[in-house]
Amino acid sequence: MKIIDGRETARQIKEEIKAEVAAIIDSGKDSPHLAAVLVGDDPASQTYIGGKEKACNEVGIISSVYRLPAITTEKEVLELVDFLNNDDQVDGFIVQLPLPDHIDENKIIQRIRPEKDVDGFHPVNVGRMALNLPAYISATPFGIIELIKRYHIETEGKHVVVLGRSHIVGTPVSILLSRKTNPGNATVTLCHSKTKNLADVARTADILIVALGQKEFVTADMVKKDAVVIDVGIHRVPSDEAKSGYKLVGDVKFDKVSRKASFITPVPGGVGPMTIVSLLSNTLKAARKEIYS
Repeated sequence: MKIIDGRETARQIKEEIKAEVAAIIDSGKDSPHLAAVLVGDDPASQTYIGGKEKACNEVGIISSVYRLPAITTEKEVLELVDFLNNDDQVDGFIVQLPLPDHIDENKIIQRIRPEKDVDGFHPVNVGRMALNLPAYISATPFGIIELIKRYHIETEGKHVVVLGRSHIVGTPVSILLSRKTNPGNATVTLCHSKTKNLADVARTADILIVALGQKEFVTADMVKKDAVVIDVGIHRVPSDEAKSGYKLVGDVKFDKVSRKASFITPVPGGVGPMTIVSLLSNTLKAARKEIYS
């Protein structure tokens, strides 16, 4: 069994981005600029935005954050999106999700210009991804593909089973791995809450990607020997052994499943560290006009 180390992979990618940003600045051009819109005070969103700011500073990308109170109206958020769409100093931006209940997330996402949609959520970017055209890929699927690539995990002709069909992870990663590319060329089965005999399907996977949002759902009896297991989930559970009083676990029961897997991502330290790095990569592409020129 080999651990897929997301922290180390993310560190390497940040060093690569840092060198590329330095080259842009040395050529006399402005540093890439990533903006974020945060509405309300959701703790997880605040943590993510704080991590984004720190990572931008580490690689030389300009970071700006527009913090709005939870009572901000949908109209006001749309006006800010329009402002950022038309700000030539901003290469890409994100509107942090979730938004307060009174704001329509789809309406906000669709208002973002596709060429500035570094989160990869706009329907144009999702469609371009599905057609294997250049596109911004959303952060978690981007991170998963990058881990597979950098650990030289063969996907061609393999059976990939994805547990979870969310628009953020499961559905896009199933599309990415079925495309005629590398990594890709896999036969993909996408499972969800209505899938019958889910455990039996999971046992057929050469590569099992778990994004169900259910604590330690996948047990050793659901995994084929020497399968590659990628765990997207993250959950806090009480722990007397940790000073904080809790520990983090994933959607996979790591201790037992790791004994059967050939490769496995840990939680924490697997897919998670790749998300912000993926956002930085997309921002660099936006600054270079690599996707939309």
